[in-house]
Amino acid sequence: MKTHTYSRREFVGLSAAAAGASLAGNTLGPLPPNLLPDPTAVAVSDRVRFGMIGVGMQGSGLLSQSIRLPGVECAAACDLYDGRHTLAREIVRPDLPVTRRYQALLDDKTIDCIVAAVPDHWHKQVVVDAVSAGKDIYCEKPMSHSAADGVAMVAAAKQAGRIVQIGSQRVSSQICAKAKELIAQGTLGDLMLVEGWLGRNDPNGAWEYPPPPDLSPRTLDWDTWQGTVPKRAFDPNIFARWRCWKEYGTGLAGDLLVHLISGMMFMLGINEPPKQAASVGGIRRWKDGRNMPDVHAVVYYYGELPVYMRLNLGTEMPETYRIQGSKGILEVTGSTLSYTPQSGKDSGPSYYTGSYPRALREAYLAQWHQENDPKLGEAALSETVSISGPEFDDIRPHLWTFFEAVRTRKPVVEDVVFGHHAALACHMANESYFRKSFVSWDDATKTIKT
Repeated sequence: MKTHTYSRREFVGLSAAAAGASLAGNTLGPLPPNLLPDPTAVAVSDRVRFGMIGVGMQGSGLLSQSIRLPGVECAAACDLYDGRHTLAREIVRPDLPVTRRYQALLDDKTIDCIVAAVPDHWHKQVVVDAVSAGKDIYCEKPMSHSAADGVAMVAAAKQAGRIVQIGSQRVSSQICAKAKELIAQGTLGDLMLVEGWLGRNDPNGAWEYPPPPDLSPRTLDWDTWQGTVPKRAFDPNIFARWRCWKEYGTGLAGDLLVHLISGMMFMLGINEPPKQAASVGGIRRWKDGRNMPDVHAVVYYYGELPVYMRLNLGTEMPETYRIQGSKGILEVTGSTLSYTPQSGKDSGPSYYTGSYPRALREAYLAQWHQENDPKLGEAALSETVSISGPEFDDIRPHLWTFFEAVRTRKPVVEDVVFGHHAALACHMANESYFRKSFVSWDDATKTIKT
């Protein structure tokens, strides 16, 4: 096996001829250019002012990345926990306006758009309120907490005519863009099966986050944070580890599976929910009171294409896709892509002919070798072509796409419809797990049915 490794910036104009299913004539070409312009390329008059809603683990990272983008400015931040007001000011500037009421950001006419990173059970309300107030919004994945929430969010965004981008950043990955190009060129031939997997094996990976030591009903608006969920007594662990409970989060499906699904949809050019889903799983390791599985495997039909995704919080596995076609296999990780071609032809005479009488077998073998043996020195070489680059370089480009859309009104890469379809795959995975049956998406009634 021959392997080539290139940095993403250095990888220009590569083409590869491989045995059988060849890349000859299908140049891999240059990787997509850096999407981020020079800081001086954006005029002061074109700056975008955003309000940050949710400054937690993901939100603080998005805030830090956003303010480093050219022509992008944070105007104010909102969080229900006062400690994150301090954090937002530490990230942006000491006099940044902060509040517990996100509605104050929506009422501020000087704010152009919103970046929201709140628990899943708040996504619908924040998005609907934002677009209804005339604000474009970047909302973290998964787009919705339920299928019904997603339907309402799509309707609200379309009615308001506002830009919604969902934060599944794989659709802005250069590696995924290269995979998309190869698949569109027909490099893999007919698609047979798509697999994806991701596993973790540590408490942080299983969302066992340590709550802030000063968290209390005084520093946190606990009642508002719970939203419309049936009220329970103040619990710092639920605040920090909300992904463990279906009342607030969507579990492995909404935290990890959504990345695999959205990346696959992007690479394969799919923008629809799966036709059918079936799940298995369970709480195998983290018996801490959670009600969402820590092992979750799902089989889908996307049209007639079978897709198999598996998530695990008890065994570490790097995020990987294995896209299998009649002409070979394409493996994609966060920072690598490798294509191993296959000819789809017999590499030797059929072993079935061992059941022939000797005369028939020898005649068959002679004819097979005459028709199929390569000429001397012309034997095909087995080759794998690979690309490597920095690990997960997709967050800043994904944010930049959103802010540029706010500025120019150009379409975003992961709009409200795409985000809804990706989230539906996650909801179907959860519904199948809890119902213990196959489920399907009924587009006529916009519901998940058994």
